[in-house]
Amino acid sequence: MNREVTLPLIVDHRGTLQVSAADVSKLLRTMGGRWLHLVEAGDERLDEDTVAALTIELAKLADRIDVACIAHSSGSRA
Repeated sequence: MNREVTLPLIVDHRGTLQVSAADVSKLLRTMGGRWLHLVEAGDERLDEDTVAALTIELAKLADRIDVACIAHSSGSRA
């Protein structure tokens, strides 16, 4: 998957983030982890290669969110 996703930060008029980046990142990583667990447990409805690829992409997206929010918090641009 080479498609880039632009993630807007949701901020109020004071520049305060409105969504906890830690919660969103954790959710994305948890989803991938649960899918992997289902595959490891033998769930035949899930394709192992597809789950692995999606889990990697979710982790990359979570990393990008973390970096963007760190840059926002520090006043710099990522």
